[in-house]
Amino acid sequence: MVMLVVLWNSPAIANPRPGSTINFNNDWRFNLGDVSNGQSPDLDDSKWRALNLPHDWSIEGEFSEKNPAGFGGGALPGGIGWYRKTFTLPVSANGKSVFIDFDGVYRNSEVWINGHYLGKRPYGYISFEYDLTPHLHYGAQRNVLAVKVDNSQQPNSRWLLRLWYLSKRLADNE
Repeated sequence: MVMLVVLWNSPAIANPRPGSTINFNNDWRFNLGDVSNGQSPDLDDSKWRALNLPHDWSIEGEFSEKNPAGFGGGALPGGIGWYRKTFTLPVSANGKSVFIDFDGVYRNSEVWINGHYLGKRPYGYISFEYDLTPHLHYGAQRNVLAVKVDNSQQPNSRWLLRLWYLSKRLADNE
């Protein structure tokens, strides 16, 4: 789950998250494969696939012992993918602290807001957040959040995710 957190009070207040939380899982764009300047706010992503999170492109691929992940990685394909989301914020949010929280991104994720690099998270099984505040636009001007996911270094560990997916599929078929 991805959430946008808008803090309405000063960080000096005892409760550090008294503001509102917005579910940010809907209305993303996705492209499987590397994209030159995928973080650029001016990039036209209108032909990219529209989807909601959570999403895992690997489980949409062919299961094969020939995939570099091997059986230890669920025999699924790896690769690089880009996710982008365009959104606006009301003028009333100006001056507030705004964070993006990720429950996890597998793996080697890099995140940008409006072309500004926020950071890299190499590990995929952990939540993390970034402060978007200094780079946001308010009112009608759009914001573009871009996330590059690099799961091309194979083999690696997808086994926990694969077991969850198998158990979910089995439970759905009962």
